[in-house]
Amino acid sequence: MSEEIVRSLTVDGMRYAYRVLPRPEPVTEPVVVFGGALQGMFGWPQMEDRLGPVADLVTADLPGMGSGAVCPADAGIEVLHTAVARIIEDLGVPRVNLFGYSFGAILAFRQAQRYPDRIARLVLGGMPSTLTDAQHDGLRQVAEILAAGRAEDFATRVADAMICRDEDRVVRHRQLVHRYVRRSLLHVARHSPHAAHALGRTLANRLDLGGGLTGVPTLSFAGEHDTVVPPAAQRAFATTIEDSRFAVIAESDHWVIMERAAEVADLTWRFFTDQPLHSAPYLAEPLSRRGAALVRRATAGGTPSFS
Repeated sequence: MSEEIVRSLTVDGMRYAYRVLPRPEPVTEPVVVFGGALQGMFGWPQMEDRLGPVADLVTADLPGMGSGAVCPADAGIEVLHTAVARIIEDLGVPRVNLFGYSFGAILAFRQAQRYPDRIARLVLGGMPSTLTDAQHDGLRQVAEILAAGRAEDFATRVADAMICRDEDRVVRHRQLVHRYVRRSLLHVARHSPHAAHALGRTLANRLDLGGGLTGVPTLSFAGEHDTVVPPAAQRAFATTIEDSRFAVIAESDHWVIMERAAEVADLTWRFFTDQPLHSAPYLAEPLSRRGAALVRRATAGGTPSFS
């Protein structure tokens, strides 16, 4: 693999950067990866290992993330969509494969809605398609805790809320991931300017994820024991997408991206290179698929469902 390339761009006066790991002879379109609101461009080693041999891999520190400029809490998500569009334009390619996880899934989905002709395939993981009133209130509480400078309390509450604590459910590396997430949140609370602004944007913008999506083959996946956005809710959201597939990865929760990192990378590799998905040994249930005709019937008043 060639040496990485890091390029800087600006949007609305805010500096941000993206990183490319080029592949001399790619077999699929470049893969652009977006994670959670506080996840930077150097946090994807499993994706690099699995996808690096077949595609140019692109990660980014958008405004409000990683090394990107501070993005004010009152800035709308449209500025991020413009930033992503400029990355794709700067790459000089007609289309990309787009991967989004958690908040990154919202960004990726809305990007595909706006620019479907620029997206070859789409993968959405841990899609926060619903935010209950209780979760919204919880976010407001942790925002107040963070504003009060109670970093330890902030990190503990957020880490506890985002992991399945039910010991009767098998979650791989549960305690290890919990400790890592808490430690990372504590570091962010103490040293990053982005945390408070990210919470403020979430509280100020309860995003509309309606309208469905057509023209972009999509794979959605969830952790089997995701308690933040249960698989049933993510499956229901996936039914709004034409030509979509839905997968559940066994023995994981919302942090499936860390608990089953190699498996997430493998599933993504399979989809972006048009390999069979149903034979993946880590799926908790048979893969489900939804075609265009089913989506059209659901839009006309039928009940959405996977075949």
